Amino acid sequence: MAWFKDWFNTEYYHILYSDRDFQEAEIFIKKLSQYNALPPHSSIIDLACGKGRHSYFLHHLGYDVLGVDLSEESIAFAKKEFTNNGLAFDVHDMRDELYPNVVSQKVDAVYNLFTSFGYFDDEQDDRKVFASVHHALNEGGIFVLDFLNEKWVQNTLVPEATIHKGGIDFHIQKRIENEHVIKDIRFRDQGQDFHYFEKVKLHTIEQIQAYAQEFGFERKAIWGDYHLSNFDLETSPRAINLFIKSK
Repeated sequence: MAWFKDWFNTEYYHILYSDRDFQEAEIFIKKLSQYNALPPHSSIIDLACGKGRHSYFLHHLGYDVLGVDLSEESIAFAKKEFTNNGLAFDVHDMRDELYPNVVSQKVDAVYNLFTSFGYFDDEQDDRKVFASVHHALNEGGIFVLDFLNEKWVQNTLVPEATIHKGGIDFHIQKRIENEHVIKDIRFRDQGQDFHYFEKVKLHTIEQIQAYAQEFGFERKAIWGDYHLSNFDLETSPRAINLFIKSK
């Protein structure tokens, strides 16, 4: 089983990341929506939506949103908490075609947020994501790919840390190996030892741009954080790419 399908479906993943910042997500979505200026009821896919926080804020701004994620547990939570008229959720692997598998009509935008890319060992799987998004978008449609800034990761990596959450001490070790950042997560709960890991490919902005051009996207903007500040290769924690389907 792929690491992300195993780890993302555990209760411990949600315990470790229980303090994800909803206010930051709301500010980000508002700024992004103001920039993109999509009309009300535009159709948006939140690709790899997790528990649906970005989907919720997009819908709150008046868009018709479908959140999709590989994690059955996350989708079950999102359906229970957020499903509404114009806001729906479904289990979906981002490597598989969105259109016509999960949407019957092409959409105006696809958002892939909070480092929900770079999980795959096979480069062809990365290409499948771009191909699927391209096929699902209307002409001139928007693709937002919110990824980490690989240079910043290399400059700021903290090799070891312990995080206490939900009565559990999560011992975290990080390293860069073969152009991936790898996070080992070890902890003990109810007398049992656990070990999970996260592995994300350190795509450069040039590599992401090459994928985009290969599949008919033009980069219109790149920002360095969730306030849409200008991107700086050395100091920006994020590389938030705005692409337009150009052909």
